[in-house]
Amino acid sequence: MSVPAFADIAKSANDLLNKDFYHLSAGTLEVKSNTPNNVAFKVTGKSSHDQVTSGAIEGKYTDKPLGLTLTQSWNTANALESKLELNDSLAKGLKAEGIFSFLPASSARGAKFNLHFKQPNFHGRAFFDLLKGPTANIDAVVGHEGFLAGASAGYDVAKGAVTSYSAAVGYAAPTYSAAVTASDQLSLFAASYYHKVNSQVEAGAKATWNSKTSNTVGLEVASKYRLDPLSFVKAKINDRGVAAVAYNVCLRPGVFFGIGASFDTQKLDQASHKVGTSFTFES
Repeated sequence: MSVPAFADIAKSANDLLNKDFYHLSAGTLEVKSNTPNNVAFKVTGKSSHDQVTSGAIEGKYTDKPLGLTLTQSWNTANALESKLELNDSLAKGLKAEGIFSFLPASSARGAKFNLHFKQPNFHGRAFFDLLKGPTANIDAVVGHEGFLAGASAGYDVAKGAVTSYSAAVGYAAPTYSAAVTASDQLSLFAASYYHKVNSQVEAGAKATWNSKTSNTVGLEVASKYRLDPLSFVKAKINDRGVAAVAYNVCLRPGVFFGIGASFDTQKLDQASHKVGTSFTFES
């Protein structure tokens, strides 16, 4: 198995606990299309429970022989962003990114430069914000026979000081994984576990503890069950009694529908519950 990035050491458990729960927005629409000349378009729209609507359009051009990817996006906040990626062009396993943003309303500009370097037993990344600070965030993960260990740190060049640091350890096997992370200056701890029981059932759990603010441990458990090749259901609940369920089905090739809801089981008589839907079209 390949070594993941630092942010993905607990990815399997985090995806099970967070992805495909559609109650977070009242409605979500996503349309994806690809052209014969390697240009991919994606349009997303989202309506929040506060009746705020947002959206974005993205175009991505990929030249595989050159390892070049150019992405241009524009959203309803009138923010423009361009990303240029070079993958394996400068060196084997090295990806370089340049990200440039512009907000016409305020004339604010952003410029970032990122590096990703991946080898069989190593995955390192460096993120540089050239106009704010400037700042640098660096992380690295080493792995051997499924065992993973990583760390990250942030540095503000103008202040000449380390602004953040985190660490993580984990173990990944084909059907299960476990990870322990310590973030926010090693004060926020999280332990997660993921298990693919069989081709139909997945289960996972995550416990968190903030040593700065509380002596209690937060717990969240989730499960996914694939009903058939075209549909699945998910459910989760946390230690505060908030439960969520979701259902996703492929209506026809390239058309997916999702519906989900969350309930506060300790306040069933109050209007604190949420329902959301999602449509995805791919061509």
